Amino acid sequence: MKKTIVIVDDHILIAKALRGIIGNFDQFEVLYECENGKELTDKFSDEKNVPNIVLLDISMPIMNGFETAQWIHENHPEVLIMALSMQDDDQSVIQMVKNGAKGYLLKNTHPVELEKALNGLVSNGFYYPEWAASKVFASIGGNPLKTKNEHIIHITEREKEFLKYSVSEMNYKEISEKMCCSPRTVESYRDSLFEKLELKTRVGLAVYALKNGYE
Repeated sequence: MKKTIVIVDDHILIAKALRGIIGNFDQFEVLYECENGKELTDKFSDEKNVPNIVLLDISMPIMNGFETAQWIHENHPEVLIMALSMQDDDQSVIQMVKNGAKGYLLKNTHPVELEKALNGLVSNGFYYPEWAASKVFASIGGNPLKTKNEHIIHITEREKEFLKYSVSEMNYKEISEKMCCSPRTVESYRDSLFEKLELKTRVGLAVYALKNGYE
């Protein structure tokens, strides 16, 4: 079954162009387009209008991307948010991530990368190209995760191996194949690390892995 997408962008031509591009992707389909966040929140009042993914612009009238991302995150946390903007400054990227975006792309992204990003978003729960990831990880330079290392918390060798794969684009089934174990065993490594590191998402694990050299 195809994953559903809603495009939120006040530039109608861009929204229509995106719809046409995504229409060529085998795994995805566009439900509808909105011109701003308020229009989207109104649509979400009907459950059948809630998609798997929202492609979200930042600069919009009435209700911008920052406000919309926060609303989606608070009211429909199951919906994956991919920011799609012309803004590539640190503040915009970091604020969107803090407000619930699980990915960030620029509007000049090639369709091939867009499809790759959408697949990564579905498989892993997040997708950041290298330029965006560097901004996000740099923003947590003083994060206490840095102090949560193996001298304080015992991380097994197999958990370290899992951390290395957590920063990749592989899903959990693919990681289990790499580690020569069952998907259930991989999930046990994940859950153990969640508890030890006081984390809740794979993004958190990936950030920890990168900050502590597990790559």
